[in-house]
Amino acid sequence: MNSKMTAIVCHGPKDYRVERIDRPIPGPCEMVIRIGACGICASDCKCWSGAGMFWNVKDPWVKAPVVPGHEFFGYVDELGDRAGEHFGMKPGERVIAEQIVPCDRCRYCRSGKYWMCEVHNIFGFQRQVAEGGMSEFMRLPPTARVHRIPDGIALEDAAIIEPLACAIHTVNRGDVQLDDVLVIAGAGPIGLMMVQVARLKTPRKLVVIDMVAERRALALKLGADVVIDPKAQDALAIVHGLTDGYGCDVYIEATGSPTGVIQGLSLIRRLGRFVEFSVFGSETSVDWSIIGDRKELDVRGAHLGPYCYPIAIDLLARGLVTSKGIVTHGYGFEQWDEAIGIANSLSSIKVLMKPAD
Repeated sequence: MNSKMTAIVCHGPKDYRVERIDRPIPGPCEMVIRIGACGICASDCKCWSGAGMFWNVKDPWVKAPVVPGHEFFGYVDELGDRAGEHFGMKPGERVIAEQIVPCDRCRYCRSGKYWMCEVHNIFGFQRQVAEGGMSEFMRLPPTARVHRIPDGIALEDAAIIEPLACAIHTVNRGDVQLDDVLVIAGAGPIGLMMVQVARLKTPRKLVVIDMVAERRALALKLGADVVIDPKAQDALAIVHGLTDGYGCDVYIEATGSPTGVIQGLSLIRRLGRFVEFSVFGSETSVDWSIIGDRKELDVRGAHLGPYCYPIAIDLLARGLVTSKGIVTHGYGFEQWDEAIGIANSLSSIKVLMKPAD
């Protein structure tokens, strides 16, 4: 067995290198998986770019050097002592681990709210936990939440389970009803998965806002009723036209841009439900009197994909959600520089990294 493997290693903002590093060895109740594919997330792009939330000078959240990547799946390669019984897995099975590595000790973990773990280690950002999916092999520690992936799910579909779980959780947080007009702002990878999930909720109207024509076209194909180009069209007038002048019932913010928040507070009706999903690269300022005094909004956050991985896997297995059109590019680890450049642009939607065959 080769003791070395190829991986991408984050040393700091815009300092990611393709290296040969030690292959992980599983300890008790741990497993090592052979990576099948790993997506580049918008948060990976922000981290690579040097966004402050990742690289706070006093206490950076990212513990470099670290192998990045949390949108991965793989195949059980090696099981540590008691790991097979612990995880209920066998060598060769295709699996995915949720992106968070819960401590299983804090008040949130003990009460079943593990996705809000106080320690809050995420694969691909903190080295001491276990590293990320942009490597040939990856170690999953005992507290990892691991799920089996059926054989019938295509590679590209398996690679979007993590963001799809996030999309499901976000749409669920919106409590979408049959007579709702729902606006999803941002038709990036997760936004487009939200479109597919929201369509299954059958709202009265599903509206998608995005500046990129190709993404708007794909949103229509995936289930949107109306798409809006906010640069060329009057989004407020269109949404008011669909709602007798009241505004949308639910607004999901998935742009990652401060303008998406400001836009949402304008488009949403009084007593509406505003769901914030995005990871922002900079601070956002809004008029909070809109939330309270003027509209009495129900503002809800959405973080990760708790309890949604089995749902995501089932929807993909039944063909109710697809990666077609969303996964646009695939690269080997050695092509990292090109891959991150494409991922950090509007020339792609979802970029996957794959080990060499």
